Amino acid sequence: MFQRSSGVVLHISSLPSPYGIGTMGEDAYRFVDFLHDAGQTYWQVLPLGQTGFGDSPYQCFSAAAGNPYFIDLDTLAEMGLLNEQDLRDADAETTPDAVDFAALAETRFVVLRRAFDRATPELLGKMAAFRWDNRDWVEDYAMFMSLKNHFDHKALWDWDDEAIKHREPEAMRKYSFELKHEIDFYVFMQYLFFDQWMKLHAYANEKGIQIIGDIPIYVSPDSCDVWAHPEMFKLSDSLKPNGVAGVPPDYYSATGQLWGNPTYNWKVIEQDGFKWWIWRVRRNLALFDVTRIDHFRGFQAYWEVPAGEETAINGKWIKGPRMKLFKAIRNALGDVPIIAEDLGDIDDDVRKFLKKSGYPGMRVMIFGMRANETNDHIPFNWPKNCVGYTSTHDSETICEQINDKCTEADRKFAYEYLRTSDREPLGWSAIRTAFASQADIAMTTMQDVLSLGADARMNTPSTLGGNWSWRVRREAINPDVSGFLRRAAFGGKRLNPRT
Repeated sequence: MFQRSSGVVLHISSLPSPYGIGTMGEDAYRFVDFLHDAGQTYWQVLPLGQTGFGDSPYQCFSAAAGNPYFIDLDTLAEMGLLNEQDLRDADAETTPDAVDFAALAETRFVVLRRAFDRATPELLGKMAAFRWDNRDWVEDYAMFMSLKNHFDHKALWDWDDEAIKHREPEAMRKYSFELKHEIDFYVFMQYLFFDQWMKLHAYANEKGIQIIGDIPIYVSPDSCDVWAHPEMFKLSDSLKPNGVAGVPPDYYSATGQLWGNPTYNWKVIEQDGFKWWIWRVRRNLALFDVTRIDHFRGFQAYWEVPAGEETAINGKWIKGPRMKLFKAIRNALGDVPIIAEDLGDIDDDVRKFLKKSGYPGMRVMIFGMRANETNDHIPFNWPKNCVGYTSTHDSETICEQINDKCTEADRKFAYEYLRTSDREPLGWSAIRTAFASQADIAMTTMQDVLSLGADARMNTPSTLGGNWSWRVRREAINPDVSGFLRRAAFGGKRLNPRT
C-alpha cells in the first residue's frame, strides 16, 4: 500500500503564529512549502479535536469536531469578521515558544464570538449547508458544548439536570430552543475550522504532500460521543465510567498509564455491525490521506482498570474485537491506508493480529539504542512493512534520550551506530539512519530535525501538566534545514518524485 517515502511529525498547535498557538494560516502553508522543498512525502499531525482534560489531543470533546483554537484569525480578518483590535486582543500575553492553554481559554472564544456576531447572510448560508452535510455529528457536538457552558463547565456526569443528561426528548427540545444562539456559535466555529482545514489539505496535496492523521482508540469520558451513545461504553447509571482504559507498567511508566477513558462495550458495538467505528474511519478518510490508529493492540486485547484506582497496576487484559472490526471496515470502505500504532506491551498474539491485518506497524529508533542487544526497534531490524520513527510525540527526543537518558555504554553504541561526528547534529545522523532503513515509510519529528533536547518534548505519558505545548520558531523552518532533509531523502532514495 505504501511506497518508499518519508516525512515529518509536527502538530498544528506547534506551528509558529502570532496568536499563542499554531493555526491553519500562513505558517501552515509555509510548512507545506518547507516539506515540498525538503523532498518529503508526509506531514503527520496529532488528533485535530477540541481538547479537554489536560489539554491532550487524545482527550477531546468529540471524535469528529475540530479544535477551534486552530482557526486562523488573520484569515477571519481578511473576511471582515475581525478587526485590528480583535487581533491585538488575541495576541495578548502569548509567547512564541509554548502554548498557554489557560490564556487561550480566557481569550480565544471571546474573539471568535465577535466573528460570529459579524457573520454575513452569505456566510451563514454556507454554515447552514455545512450543518446539513454534517448533521450526523455536529448537532450533538454543538449542543453538548452549549450544555457544558450552561452547567458551568461541569463534567457530563455532574450536570444538574438528569433529563438532559440522559437525552430525554422533552429536555432535548427545551434546551435546543433555550441555547439556540450558543449552539449556532459552535456550529459556526466548526464550519470555519473545516473550511480552513480542507483548503490547507488541498494545498498540501497539490504540493505532493500527504497528511497522516490520527484516530485515538478511545474517546474522552466527558464527550458528546459518550453523551450521544452511552450504550457503547461501560458506564454507571450516572454516566461515569465503570472501567477505564490504560496500559500496564511499561518503558514509559513503572506504574502503567491510567488514561481514564471509558472502555467500549464491544458486544453492543458489534451488534450493529460496528457502524460507529466505520463512520469514524470514514470521516478520517475525508480529512487525511493516511490514518494512524492509536493503541492498535487494544483491539486485540485492552487493559481495563476498575474506576477509582490511582494507577494502572491493578488492571486486567480483556479480549477486544480483533479482526471482526477490521473486516467490517474493509467490507464497508475497502482497503483503507492505515498505520497501526503497535507500541507498548506487545506479545505474540498482538504480532499475529497485526500480521493478519496487513497494516504496517511502528518502530522507534530511540527504543533500539541498546548496547550488546538486538531488538525490533534498531533500524537494522526494521521490516519493510513498517513506519520507522526517530522518536515520537510521546517519547524523549533523540538527543534527550542519547545524551541525557542512556547509559554510557548505550550512548557510545548509539554514536557509533549512527556514525555521529562533529560535522553534523546528532538528530541529523539519526534521520540519515532512519531514511536509509528498509522501512516503507521513515518519519522524524521536527524536534529531531532541529536536534532539540528535553525542553522540546511534546508529551510525557502518565503525567499531567506541561504537555502538548511545544512550538517551533519560525526561523527554524529554513532552507538549510529543508536542504538537509532533501539530501537525507535522496541518500535514502526516498525523494518524493513530485518535489
